[in-house]
Amino acid sequence: MTATLENQPSGGALGGLWQRQLNHYPETRPRVFYLAIVVLATIILYYELYVGGAVAPNIIAGLGMTFPFYVYISVVGNAIGAFSSLIAGLGDRWGRANMVAYGLLITGGLVLFGIPNAHDKWSFAILSYVIGFVEGVILVATPALVRDFSPQLGRASAMGFWTLGPVIGSLVVSVVSSNTLGSLRAWQDQFIICGIVGLVVGVIAIFGLKELSPQLRDQLMVSMRDRALIEAKARGLNIAESLKHPWRQMMHLDVIGSAFAIAVFLIIYYTAVGFFTIYFTSIHGFTLSQANGLGNWFWAFDAAALIVTGIISDRLGVRKPFMVVGALGAIVMTIVFLSLGKGTSLGTFALVISINAVFLAIAYAPWMASFTETVEKHNPALTATGLAVWGWIIRAVVAISIGILPVVISAMTPLVEYGTPVATLSAQYSTQLATLSAIDTQTLGALQANPADPAAGAKAVGEIATKFQISPADATARLIAVSKVPKADLLFLQQHGPAVQKAATDAPGQWKTWWWVCVGGEIAFLPFILIMAGRWSPRKAREDQAEHEKAVQAELAALESEKA
Repeated sequence: MTATLENQPSGGALGGLWQRQLNHYPETRPRVFYLAIVVLATIILYYELYVGGAVAPNIIAGLGMTFPFYVYISVVGNAIGAFSSLIAGLGDRWGRANMVAYGLLITGGLVLFGIPNAHDKWSFAILSYVIGFVEGVILVATPALVRDFSPQLGRASAMGFWTLGPVIGSLVVSVVSSNTLGSLRAWQDQFIICGIVGLVVGVIAIFGLKELSPQLRDQLMVSMRDRALIEAKARGLNIAESLKHPWRQMMHLDVIGSAFAIAVFLIIYYTAVGFFTIYFTSIHGFTLSQANGLGNWFWAFDAAALIVTGIISDRLGVRKPFMVVGALGAIVMTIVFLSLGKGTSLGTFALVISINAVFLAIAYAPWMASFTETVEKHNPALTATGLAVWGWIIRAVVAISIGILPVVISAMTPLVEYGTPVATLSAQYSTQLATLSAIDTQTLGALQANPADPAAGAKAVGEIATKFQISPADATARLIAVSKVPKADLLFLQQHGPAVQKAATDAPGQWKTWWWVCVGGEIAFLPFILIMAGRWSPRKAREDQAEHEKAVQAELAALESEKA
């Protein structure tokens, strides 16, 4: 019987929708097919997670949120996702594939039917929390599946493709929004498009996604040449013994420390995901479509660099040199980015953030490979548990850092909430506002108390005529024009105009402080590279591989002699 037939799950058609285990390691073609589904699932999950960032200003305005309220939705969502990530550690006992397949259906349904029908900020927040909970589980299960289907010698390439999930997910958000915001005005439309795509991919995963049996996935596989030994050993493997005290087995500095390191390294990435559109529209005056167009460059270069870096890392057999180069490059380019002030062109921003994206990718794809190899060094049967530790830490760090963001960038609250209407009214009544600026405060107060006060009116006309070097008749006409401005509009400008003006002055400096926080996270990443698994030298890596090959052949020979 062929491996393909032996791998068919029992229980008929319905049983195949739940029983997904493969009892033999698949050939290259089906293995690539399963990996492709996992990557596609990850892309869609991150698309669902990030789609709100493309229309954040519209969501804030449409649902009557304050800027801090919107930020703290993300904070609480990440905190919930952190704890739900721990649930994914059960994937070592229960498997991973069903978590992914059925999780996709749940999140797709919530994005398609739930979020677009959220008519107030609290219902939007609660639905976002539910989506964040489910995604916290399945976004840990997906890299576990990638690890299961990719031997160590191809791990960086596989993880490079998996890491396309957040990157291509972000790119899809940018491409779809930048091409549809002009014709689809409602922010809900972006979620509807996303939800439809999510459900389609969920159906593909339900019918197509499989996973290795525990006996196969719980072993260390360095290359495809280990396949015969792994399948032979699987028959006598004691799964229960290897799964005892799972969390205790993962409580090591190289696991916890490296997970923390990548979390702080990626603060700039998560800031870009959630706040690039707000930053570029409010600080640099770009339109929402232009801001999302900048995202296209960032994510596209990131995606390409992930694949290329993963392939080269596997060819050389090393991870750490790439992490160092990527971290140093990201530090330099983030400093360049934070130095760009008002008046910087769209093209300059596109160039700088694209180069930064490349360096982030150079560090991240090899890091994911090295992290799973670090977990395997302790116990390959607890890959999902190790990744659950990573998922918890990264979401906790994101929740804390994003929670601090409104404190550091306090000026964003008036800019986001009142900046657009203040700018619109200021442009509409620019002449009238200039006229008001010529009238002293006491005279203006008297006119507001009694518009028919002849003395105050005469004094105001004189002040206007003097300020603008015009005749009393022209000054009177300008004063009459001011009186025709709706009181509500003038009151709004008086209440919020000064705060918006001050915020516009303060916000660039506050954002620069935040970008320096991101630089600090990138610097903190560097020392933790030293404690992770893997060689620095390609020559040493080749020697390790040769020794492993000899050990595999010796074990196979021993097993054959026992049979004889």
